Amino acid sequence: MLPRSAASSPAAAVPETRVRLAGRAIALAADSFTLQDDTGCVRVAIERCPPLGSIVQVHGLWRGGQIEESVVVVETRGSDRFTRAESDFSFLSGKRLANLRTRALLLRAARTFFEAEGLLELETPAMVPCPGLDVHLDAIEVLGMGRPPRWLHTSPEYQMKRMLATTLPGIYQIGKAFRRGERGKLHEPEFTMLEWYRTFEDAESMMRDTERLVATLATQVIGSTQIPAITKPVDVSAPWERITVEDALRRFAGVSLESVVNDEERFYRLLVEKIEPELGHGKPTFLTNYPAPFASLARLSPNDSRFSERFEAYIDGVELCNGFSELVDPVEQQKRLEQDQETREKLGWTVYPIDQRFIAALEDGVPPSGGNALGFDRLVMLMVGASHIDEVLAFPVSRI
Repeated sequence: MLPRSAASSPAAAVPETRVRLAGRAIALAADSFTLQDDTGCVRVAIERCPPLGSIVQVHGLWRGGQIEESVVVVETRGSDRFTRAESDFSFLSGKRLANLRTRALLLRAARTFFEAEGLLELETPAMVPCPGLDVHLDAIEVLGMGRPPRWLHTSPEYQMKRMLATTLPGIYQIGKAFRRGERGKLHEPEFTMLEWYRTFEDAESMMRDTERLVATLATQVIGSTQIPAITKPVDVSAPWERITVEDALRRFAGVSLESVVNDEERFYRLLVEKIEPELGHGKPTFLTNYPAPFASLARLSPNDSRFSERFEAYIDGVELCNGFSELVDPVEQQKRLEQDQETREKLGWTVYPIDQRFIAALEDGVPPSGGNALGFDRLVMLMVGASHIDEVLAFPVSRI
């Protein structure tokens, strides 16, 4: 705990200094109690202790690493709830609170990074009529909005890509995205996405951006390019390793690309079960050259149309981001979105409308561009060594 009116830390406090601080009484003894705030704990010597769990202010003398000659003002009465795991006091303390501090520093550092790069920060609407048509993502409908229906977007990309028609050199956004049914160690239905785009750039540029961004944040916030990750430390300094999807299938799954390229379910099962766990150990890994059927919103390679200019980055087996050389051909984009609609209809899933304003922006003319969408919560997890996404959120869905 920091005696705020005396010094920045107990060790730095001048002996015999009068201090004033506040916190919660978390443990009682015969002639003292332990006071805790967001910075730590301190022992307060006093004949009559406040109620266990109460929030108090303490005025006293800093001496010998504890507070003596104390006057205690009780602000709230005690409760045994603070000692139970379901209480917010227990949940928002210790390592989790330290993680939230690191998260705030990473957010600030990310904004500083992109501002220095000259990218404009945007805030686009979360409630939209066209939430995205990725076959594997389900949107959350907003009730009470009438017709046409509205959904919380699964990604802000449609609106951000519309901004590219202005030929801005670069844009970025740090905001919430929403996906129905996602819950697990790496998933929340509401999560934070860091998404950015550069005009007249491509996937190669986005990969270099990602290397510099992660290494810069690690250096500034963690103090080293070696981050704890989840299982073993990873050095995030550039250059990162690279492997094509074709080579990864052969090396880690023992199959050829030709044997799975027309079987989407098998392809993604092998990706999740066999390939992803092997990537990004020791050094981050870019998985590149996705086959054309799995291009998503990436353009096809001008050198080999069997493949797309799409990549994903992995650190310690965790998918961190998904980036493209953006598809800016309105005809091809319309065709792909219609195919996604047909696939969802065949599967019996909700079919979302095509964002025709997005298509219109492409028709107006969007320059060649590169884009990347990075899961910020996962980045925080890797930076602090957390094994579950709940550990880096103030209030995950389980606490709402």
